Amino acid sequence: MAKYYCILFDADNTLLNFDAAESKALAETLVNYGIEPDAETVQTYRTINEELWRQLEKGQIKREKLMNERFTRFLKAIDAAGDGVEMNRFYLEQLSTHPDLMGPEVLDVLRELSEVATLAVVTNGFQKVQTRRLAESGILNFMEDVFVSEKMDAEKPNRKIFDAALRALGVENREHVLMVGDGLSSDIQGGVNAGLDTCWFNPKHSPGRPDIRPTYEIHSLPELPELLKRLASD
Repeated sequence: MAKYYCILFDADNTLLNFDAAESKALAETLVNYGIEPDAETVQTYRTINEELWRQLEKGQIKREKLMNERFTRFLKAIDAAGDGVEMNRFYLEQLSTHPDLMGPEVLDVLRELSEVATLAVVTNGFQKVQTRRLAESGILNFMEDVFVSEKMDAEKPNRKIFDAALRALGVENREHVLMVGDGLSSDIQGGVNAGLDTCWFNPKHSPGRPDIRPTYEIHSLPELPELLKRLASD
């Protein structure tokens, strides 16, 4: 019997290539507002955005503050005039149009796994953006459901989003649920907080953290079905 009959996936930089999508959407946004998207300017935005997301995941700020402030702070940092809130709206609209996959193998892996397990996405982000990207990428075809932090009113690593997802999926025995994601502090810690086994997707072979220990680690998505087959035969 399969060890896991429910697999929860992170979206960004696990199934969807967020880095590629962000780069395109950010460049389109900056150009639209008359700002040159050079490397230094892009890095300025990313530094501000990543710090706000860290604060959000720790529960230190609300989602509205992130949306209202990231481009406002960015414009101030580069000494440019403009409406940061309006800029954020434009950026999110552009982001939703980029459904880049992490690789050509993603859909094949999901197709194989969907034959033996219930699949769902648990993602931090914005409902309209994430659902459109997941749908247009083809990922949605293999998912029982999608749980986005904006709609669930909780961000990973808060166990609330996992509890709500498992309730909606009708899953009671958490021993048979696996959380797969690239983020140690969000996906893996979130899975631990919810009492789930976890699989760290680590394609860049990044160093781990002694305080966050995933149950498994893989470096490519095709390793996941192979791992599950081995576990089922043990």
